[in-house]
Amino acid sequence: MTSENSRGLSRRALVRSALAIGGTSALAACQEAERSPDAETPDPPEYPQGTDDRSELPDRQHAWDDYLVNSAHGTVTQSQHQLLLGLSYEGSVPPTDEERQQVEDAFRLLERAFQWGSGLDTSGSINNGLLFLVGYAPRYLEQVGIDLPELQTPEAILEELGEDPSLAADFDAMLLLDSDYASILLAAEEALFGEKEQLNGVAVDSRLSGVFEVVERRSGVLGKGRPAQEIGHEDIPEDAPLSMGFRAGFDNSLPPEDTATFSDGPFAGGTTLAVSRIRTSLDEWYGQSHEQRTKEMYCPAHDYDDVGDIGDRMGSHSGITEENVANMEELAAEHGIVGHAQKVASARDENFQTQILRRSEGVATDDVEGSTFNFSSVQTDTQKFVDVRKAMNIDQYDLDTDVPDDKHGIVDYLGTLSRSTYLVPPRADRALPSQR
Repeated sequence: MTSENSRGLSRRALVRSALAIGGTSALAACQEAERSPDAETPDPPEYPQGTDDRSELPDRQHAWDDYLVNSAHGTVTQSQHQLLLGLSYEGSVPPTDEERQQVEDAFRLLERAFQWGSGLDTSGSINNGLLFLVGYAPRYLEQVGIDLPELQTPEAILEELGEDPSLAADFDAMLLLDSDYASILLAAEEALFGEKEQLNGVAVDSRLSGVFEVVERRSGVLGKGRPAQEIGHEDIPEDAPLSMGFRAGFDNSLPPEDTATFSDGPFAGGTTLAVSRIRTSLDEWYGQSHEQRTKEMYCPAHDYDDVGDIGDRMGSHSGITEENVANMEELAAEHGIVGHAQKVASARDENFQTQILRRSEGVATDDVEGSTFNFSSVQTDTQKFVDVRKAMNIDQYDLDTDVPDDKHGIVDYLGTLSRSTYLVPPRADRALPSQR
């Protein structure tokens, strides 16, 4: 490894650690690491500012797709860094007008300080702005008199999936922040909950402190080569974007945002958010041949010529078809394997359209006890998330062929650490919604 590459890895490690730790010292170190080598770069670095005009921003909090960078294959790519803040609500019940205004002003501060994502310039290679959304958990909604049938409690979801209900996260709200620059996420956090007085050149005139308290921080990274850099496992391919070694996020597995958006009702324009933290058993996964892993990740009908080392040969499409789902029994008999993508495709709608839309998926950098990743998705009903997750389960399929558990997709290599669910209101109602 050249000294230049070594310095690059050292910078990435520092940025990763800073985002995981948080705080003013971590922010300063992160800003220094992310500075351009150009001597003219200001200290701290400056990024494109946002807007004070609400009409220039989308009505949906989860409207990210048009503001994320596109891959070489033309598909939307998630940003390299995510920060998930689990919050407890410390305010009044019901919230006062003053508390609502404080929360709204704090979120508008972020929108003034940083442009929304890539600012509609998706032709570039980096998201040098900020995307974020806030969701409210069933325990908060119950306090303020909101009954939303489309939102299951995390305990109910865990029970339906045959998992331990005690794994439900006890947050009142979740703030999810996303950017290609970790320092943007840290700066936003320090402005909202710390003592930072300037945010990217904008005066900090409101915070979330006093209304919300951060009770848990989860940080994550993803992107080509990041899992191999972040996880101490020699078998992860050097260029893989995810820890299990293959690409995800193909155009046929990413539905339009409209699919994940309430079309009517009191929160029209909003959605539901499901957040999970998952442990992966990489030793067992990589104890198999590449051919087996390929077929287990995608479909037994896929082979190396279709997929390549990490899915790089598939372009924008996963190659999963309705025939792959319909022929599951036949393919299982021929190969002794059922594919993960093949299974979750069985939960698509009558038009073979995916029903959940990913909003973050990254290697957890705040958890050093093995390989853990954060996964979040938005959908109009959390039952749709449950249906997709249940489609991964082995007992969902009554096959004549006896397929071993460790050849039945990837579910046997995953262990749930936490689940939570949230209402994500439209932008106009994001500040402490209550019964109306």
